[in-house]
Amino acid sequence: MLRVPYADLYAALLKAMQQLGLQSDRAALCARLFAETTRDGVYTHGLNRFPRFEAMVRNGSIDVNAEPERTAAFGSIERWDGHRGPGNLNAYAAMQRTIALAKQNGIGAVALGNTNHWMRGGSYGWLAAEHGLFALCWSNTLANLPAWGTAIPTVGNNPLVIAVPRPQGHVVLDMAMSQFSYGSLAAYSKRNAPLPVPGGYDTTGNLTTDAAAIEESQRALPIGYWKGSSLSLVLDMMAAMLSGGLATHQFPLDPMHEAGQSQIFLAIDPSHLSAAEELNQIAEGIIANLHGITPLDAARPLRYPGEQTLHLREENLRLGIPVDPELWQQISAVP
Repeated sequence: MLRVPYADLYAALLKAMQQLGLQSDRAALCARLFAETTRDGVYTHGLNRFPRFEAMVRNGSIDVNAEPERTAAFGSIERWDGHRGPGNLNAYAAMQRTIALAKQNGIGAVALGNTNHWMRGGSYGWLAAEHGLFALCWSNTLANLPAWGTAIPTVGNNPLVIAVPRPQGHVVLDMAMSQFSYGSLAAYSKRNAPLPVPGGYDTTGNLTTDAAAIEESQRALPIGYWKGSSLSLVLDMMAAMLSGGLATHQFPLDPMHEAGQSQIFLAIDPSHLSAAEELNQIAEGIIANLHGITPLDAARPLRYPGEQTLHLREENLRLGIPVDPELWQQISAVP
């Protein structure tokens, strides 16, 4: 791996976005979201995801000029149409609106339909937490995860994000409905490294730690077996029904044409319920208890969701961000 400074990564991505036709502030924000995702160690959804983003712009699945539009509203909830614009820009705008609704009403929700892959879902949890808000958001995907009881991809690995604001470091859970996202499987497969725990089935129906075998079988393992399968189904239903976007079974199976996704963004402002000091005391008690538990491996202390992100962010800003040399050569060569 090659390490490059964050400023260089951002500059290269900005040029690439402008080359794709994104204008001014939109190009800058799209590039920043990709760069920050890579900076924070979510390599599968940062720079490594850019080639697919570029291909989907060129095949017409993503309209770089489209902006989200509010189509309905009642109280603290609104429905928006993403018009198949860049998924991370649509999601960022949706969470910004959700934050505004929450600060005005105590709680806010935006159902966003007809959008595209939001890249790192955790970005929008971090955004809400930085405003002192709790957040819950999720997206559906194409059918790439077998429902429990079948070997046929039926439900999506619909990412779910839950964020808890905390001055000493926000707690942000960002997880897919599969034990390992397909981006993670691809990363393990490329390194020819075994998964730390079984992540799916091979073509003969045996649980395996071989990422390449799972990619071949398309039988990733749902988290919690039937529980993850069921959770994926209800997340898909809520997102599609509230947003008016596509449901998982309506997407084409070709990931290069996975457009029209449905997403939900929910934020809660706790400032009128409890004093910030009281909330922080509760959070610190929970984190202190977690950190005080004896781990099975002394070299691997227990950590809360988002803790490793903060560590990688600091390390990558200090040492440079790891990038694939071949991919970096391609993107840095953009005129």
